[in-house]
Amino acid sequence: MAKNNESVSTVRRAKHGGLLTFFFAIVSIIWIAPLFLVLMNSFKKKAFIFRNPFSISANSLSDGWDSYVKGIERALHGWKNYATAIKLTDFFHAFGYSLFITVASVVVIIICTSMCAWYITRVHNLATKTIYVLCLFSMIVPFQMVMFTLSKFANMLKLSNPMGIVIVYLGFGAGLSVFMFTGFVKGISIEIEEAAMIDGCTPIQTFFRVVFPILKPTTVTVSILQAMWIWNDYLLPSLVLNINKYKTLPIAIQYLKQSHGQLDWGAMMAVLVLAIIPIVIFYMVCQKYIIEGVLAGAVKG
Repeated sequence: MAKNNESVSTVRRAKHGGLLTFFFAIVSIIWIAPLFLVLMNSFKKKAFIFRNPFSISANSLSDGWDSYVKGIERALHGWKNYATAIKLTDFFHAFGYSLFITVASVVVIIICTSMCAWYITRVHNLATKTIYVLCLFSMIVPFQMVMFTLSKFANMLKLSNPMGIVIVYLGFGAGLSVFMFTGFVKGISIEIEEAAMIDGCTPIQTFFRVVFPILKPTTVTVSILQAMWIWNDYLLPSLVLNINKYKTLPIAIQYLKQSHGQLDWGAMMAVLVLAIIPIVIFYMVCQKYIIEGVLAGAVKG
């Protein structure tokens, strides 16, 4: 009787697993479809992007296969869209600024917030509790509330450059990062740190030689989340940076729009593909750590 119950439950789990697999496969296709459309249209001429955005050919399959193939030749613009996009956006300069700002901001956020979380967890007093509450509060404050003040102070403090905006990103990225690191640090045995200090390590040495390596899952998760946000961010650089000198990729893409709203959609699609590729590669390399790091930071302590 028990074996029959086990076999029935196994069949039910398999059936439910199949349904879930089918459901998430559909969801994945829905999410991937816009990216595929951008990639496909990046090779098409401007006129045909509007005429038939969901097909790579200028003609329909109902017109016959030969007509459809000829329509592909008419519609395709090849790599010319990419060459135009690189030229119009000054792509490599914008890419360099985006890369520097993203990497520098993520490194600063990781180092500062991980040390802050460790201090908050190990030192229990009113100051650390206040810092933690302020970090949590920063996650729920709408950006629009501080937008004008931020822009004003950035100009006053001479932060309108790639180095200065790193400090701004540290302030905005600290809340979530401190929250995640704090949750993970609570699960680290304090005896390990005490043993290191008995062996002669200073607090800084203890953190970087003992604690920080243990924080790897959460560090990778925070890095991915912050990198994706900073790389794709348009609003903060447009408010803080001197965009006459420094254009990140989102700002450079916006500058493709000419007077009277005219826009080369082929070049727009091409530069969007070029901007997406680096962050997609970074995410695919590191994505296996995301769930591990989120769960580790959420259930510890």
